[in-house]
Amino acid sequence: MPGTQKLLSYLAPLSIGLLLVYVLFDQTSRSKQDLKEQTLEPIPTQESVQPFLAISYDLPKQISFAGESVPLQIPDVMERLDRELQVNIYLQSSTLFLLKRANRWLPRITEILKANNIPEDFKYLPLIESGLLNDVSPKNAVGYWQIREPAGKELGLEITKEVDERYDPIRSTEAACKYLKTAYSKFGNWTLVAASYNRGVAGVKSDLEDQEVDNYYDALLNVETSRYVFRILAIKEIFESPAKYGFKINEDHFYQPEPLKVVEITETIPDLVKFSKEHGANYKILKRHNPWLRQNKLTVKKGKTYHIALPA
Repeated sequence: MPGTQKLLSYLAPLSIGLLLVYVLFDQTSRSKQDLKEQTLEPIPTQESVQPFLAISYDLPKQISFAGESVPLQIPDVMERLDRELQVNIYLQSSTLFLLKRANRWLPRITEILKANNIPEDFKYLPLIESGLLNDVSPKNAVGYWQIREPAGKELGLEITKEVDERYDPIRSTEAACKYLKTAYSKFGNWTLVAASYNRGVAGVKSDLEDQEVDNYYDALLNVETSRYVFRILAIKEIFESPAKYGFKINEDHFYQPEPLKVVEITETIPDLVKFSKEHGANYKILKRHNPWLRQNKLTVKKGKTYHIALPA
């Protein structure tokens, strides 16, 4: 009917208008409710915010290196140990992974030290030198023991474009033992031997003579050497009592030695990629276990023998 249609034409806009008013009202009510709920939470204050908890750990009552006691009664000696211990405790991720990684290599390194009559505490030296990573320092020192090329050759390591035994954890440990024994013959003191690994035998002897002192703890040394032995002591303390310093590692999380077989090489290998695949591995795995191989081939001179480690 015409009248009804006319009435509907008036009611339709009105209905739409009422619907819009309802929607706006509902949204406003919800916003007010949300705001009310948000304001129920207390606003954090400086007093209520818990700061990061940093604990100053107690120093051990006594500590020694290679059987030689550290004179903690000397104030600066105590403070230098305190610094290195707290620093390494709070390098949490770095120290955590060092604990895990060392589980794979320290037993073998300890065996080599023992066979060469070197005190076991020297097993911590490559930990502070390289973190047991085959890195190269800004001074071109290489491998776990951070050996520079002239020293490496002097200690009997093969260093060529194809082979660099500074990257071999076993051969480099054996070379380091040669240095440590020679240094001990000069000093008769293992703490000074450790310091000389950083400063050099001549450098340490010169400092002692110039200052008319006879031990590491009484000498005024450069900053790096002054910290060096204390860094070893700090790592030793953490490794001997990890839980005491907040390091709790599930035994399953330690990195384990990997079962390997050794292949004796007496002839040149022109292609190490092909060689690795022929032995059920790949080039990445070959280099993982033989980082001393520096190119993708190995030239073997007459009468020379190499040993390549591969997964068993």
